[in-house]
Amino acid sequence: MPDPDAIVIGAGPNGLVAANVLADAGWDVVVLEANDEPGGAVRTAEVTAPGYRNDLFSAFYPLAVMSPAMRGLDLERYGLRWVHAPNVLAHPVAGEPAAVLSRDIDTTAASLERFSPGDGDGWRAMAAQFEQIGPAFVDTLLGPFPPVRAGANLGLRLGPRRGLEFGRLALIPVRRLAEETFRGAGGGLLLAGNSLHADISPDGAGSGVLGWLMTGAGQRHGFPVPEGGAASLTEALVARLESRGGSVVTGARVVAVDVRGRRAVGVRTAGGEDIAARRAVLADVDAVTLYRQLVAESHVPADVLRGLDRFHRGPGTVKVDWALDGLAPWTDDTVRGAGTVHIADSLDELSVTFAQLAGGQVPDKPFVIIGQMTTTDPTRSPPGTESAWAYAHVPATIRGDAGPDGITGKWDERESDAFVGRMEDRIEVHAPGFRDRVIARHVFTPPALEQADANLVAGDINGGTSQLHQSLVFRPLPGRGRPETPVKGLYLASASAHPGGGVHGACGFNAARAAIAHDRLRRIIGR
Repeated sequence: MPDPDAIVIGAGPNGLVAANVLADAGWDVVVLEANDEPGGAVRTAEVTAPGYRNDLFSAFYPLAVMSPAMRGLDLERYGLRWVHAPNVLAHPVAGEPAAVLSRDIDTTAASLERFSPGDGDGWRAMAAQFEQIGPAFVDTLLGPFPPVRAGANLGLRLGPRRGLEFGRLALIPVRRLAEETFRGAGGGLLLAGNSLHADISPDGAGSGVLGWLMTGAGQRHGFPVPEGGAASLTEALVARLESRGGSVVTGARVVAVDVRGRRAVGVRTAGGEDIAARRAVLADVDAVTLYRQLVAESHVPADVLRGLDRFHRGPGTVKVDWALDGLAPWTDDTVRGAGTVHIADSLDELSVTFAQLAGGQVPDKPFVIIGQMTTTDPTRSPPGTESAWAYAHVPATIRGDAGPDGITGKWDERESDAFVGRMEDRIEVHAPGFRDRVIARHVFTPPALEQADANLVAGDINGGTSQLHQSLVFRPLPGRGRPETPVKGLYLASASAHPGGGVHGACGFNAARAAIAHDRLRRIIGR
């Protein structure tokens, strides 16, 4: 293999976005992927039954359609087509109509109005705020840190008084935001359920703005999926890269970064091949893996090594795929047309669930996030059937079980079946007979997720906690909020870097832009 300008380790969405940005700048780029297919956590396969296409990891992509990194790639020219469910999200509530999030604001407002008169107006006001400043906030959030240009644009849109109000929104817990905005339970469930796509407590700082962001994104853009499966997004990224002369090599696991003279100059693969990089190495790799396994300890400063001991993992994940012989039998018809369904009895229950996770207890009533994929994209399974999935979180380190099954974290067949049973029990409350429609299931426990994608360490789907103490300038370590590493020419391009988890490509985009800028400066000063 000829020596490329840049080597990208890992063909997940961040790695592929980084490679495309470098190729756009005229660099010769090679992406080395350990698995036999590209995509990282954006892959599709038939793991349940023939004819059922299952998104193995991520599935819905509101951040992808909002992200400047993704928008600029014009992936629709390379075969990507976004499709939507009739409704974005539903949260069924026993004894009451479901709370429904729709791209039609009248539908969303009417849903919340049924919980309490006036809540529809509260939703409209929140949606109007998102329309005014949401795109500028997303650009600020996903851009490199510090967000000089995007932050200035957001500041101009807000002005001093509204800037203070937004600063409060950025810190307020989602519970308090719900209490200030809605009288009924529906609006709070939509906000809190969406905030818990990350791992911030409903009572924790930062959960409010996350709920505001995700529900605002759903209202404005929906939760779209790639037609044909998540892999269609990966295929478009690869096709675009190849059209610019870049390449992806699968089955090529990188085991070491070659550092000489304090600069990354290439990599070594598990097959013993040494590949030089003329300009940079970008790592779409978990931060701890990069510094403790791929880079020799002698090249990593002592403060970074100490900081890694405090790196805070997010919770683990149990993810189930089902092949159903018919649509899920929801008792509330409005739930049937939703692409995403959240299951939790109340905001109080969500707080209890998060407290159990924080205390190392396996939740007795896990918060369940469900995807109805054929409802969203009819190509996913035969007519009249449903390809569905759900996931729920478990502690990264299990100290006990709040339920009756004595789950310890071995994740053998007994423990896996017990936790999946809890998830299905929750669904059965709102969709009696759901189990009778299951013709096949596939389960990813936390260790199985990591085995399938090494970046999903212990089932952590966000590359480390999303809580404030490990965000922005603190991600992945205090003072390391940019993609540069202590090794010159080596850049962190994974979800462990700012801005963190989610399929938005910003971690890879920021790393590629940094590599280009440093290379240009290096050439100017002759080093």
